[in-house]
Amino acid sequence: MTPRLETLWHGLLAFVFYYPLLMSFLWMIGAALFYWRFERADAARGRPPATPGAPPVSILVPCYNEAENAEETLSHALALDYPEFEVIAINDGSKDGTGEVLERMAARHPRLRVVHLAQNQGKAIALQSGSLLAKHEILICIDGDALLDKHAAHWFVRHFVEGAWVGAVTGNPRIRNRSTLLGRLQVGEFSSMVGIIKRAQRSFGRIFTVSGVITAFRKSAVHQVGYWSADMLTEDIDITWKLQRAGWDVRFEPNALTWILMPETLKGLWKQRLRWAMGGAQVLLKNLDVLRHPSQSFLWPLLVEMCVSVFWCYSMLLLTVLWLQGILLPGGALPVIGSPLSPQGSGVILGTTCLLQFAFSKWLDSRYDRGLGRNLFWMIWYPFAFWIINTASIVVAYPKVLLRSQGKRARWISPDRGIR
Repeated sequence: MTPRLETLWHGLLAFVFYYPLLMSFLWMIGAALFYWRFERADAARGRPPATPGAPPVSILVPCYNEAENAEETLSHALALDYPEFEVIAINDGSKDGTGEVLERMAARHPRLRVVHLAQNQGKAIALQSGSLLAKHEILICIDGDALLDKHAAHWFVRHFVEGAWVGAVTGNPRIRNRSTLLGRLQVGEFSSMVGIIKRAQRSFGRIFTVSGVITAFRKSAVHQVGYWSADMLTEDIDITWKLQRAGWDVRFEPNALTWILMPETLKGLWKQRLRWAMGGAQVLLKNLDVLRHPSQSFLWPLLVEMCVSVFWCYSMLLLTVLWLQGILLPGGALPVIGSPLSPQGSGVILGTTCLLQFAFSKWLDSRYDRGLGRNLFWMIWYPFAFWIINTASIVVAYPKVLLRSQGKRARWISPDRGIR
């Protein structure tokens, strides 16, 4: 190996090690700033804020093949502790008994309205249909299996009252199925990754994506940017960027809770993460032109971080392939580096940092989700399990997106709901 190639090799190794380490500490610092600036006062008060005037809200619930979950989801939405609201359930061409469940509930609850789409159009179209029929300016959008906390509307609405420029506020999804190893790992992931990253992004500037399962929107803002895009696999990431590029503020409200179901099989988890990765790739390619607009430089850090993350995934793939070649075809052509996937040497430092990050997030989220500490042991396996599947999904996603037909409609795929 030539000196130049060896320098490049060790540089790549250093990048693969230091990048996640740097980002982990950056996220923890940003989350700590968010807590100090925004969350601390709410933690001390311990109750939803008083909302002057309490403007009414519309709750949109798009449903596709949700016969098993729809009644429970809508029952929680209808139990909202808020003065004035309506619930709109959109049956997006379901093939099971979802329509019958919705009609039966609408007959009993005057606040509930049901919309039936003749054919499956996808979540983006379902949300647009619901928003066009909504009576109120503030839209709270949840998934068909989500259990909305009864105080969520109060926490959401205060942001829209505080600022006319607030276009969306993303909530705090918590996982309710924890019966398997994958379920427990995801409980830790949503705290140690999703929650901390959203806090940090809010502290440092802009949020990469709202949570599709629980977000409140200002209807006029969504209308201005052309609603949700029907061809995007992750309509939540896309609408976030559309709103922020149009000048709207997007915020994070950790007190706005909803309880969700997540995959608990490897097949279901892979399908979900591949869709997320492909949606992120679509948004990245769609918004690369942000770099040509200095007036939108506030989005450059998000775009750069996304590009570096993709480069990190492909770097990890390259190192893994070369490491395996060194084992199968020994000959001294490459220096001995050890497996980039095994918890030895630098991997121990990364694993320790991961546990530190989870412990910090457990402290942050303990008032929203009790029992997080019981998942600390399972987080030992988080780097191995989720770095592999998330890296693999990104590596596979970009070629698939580049080969995907432009403008192809993104329709529902019935997800793995896990074992409850």
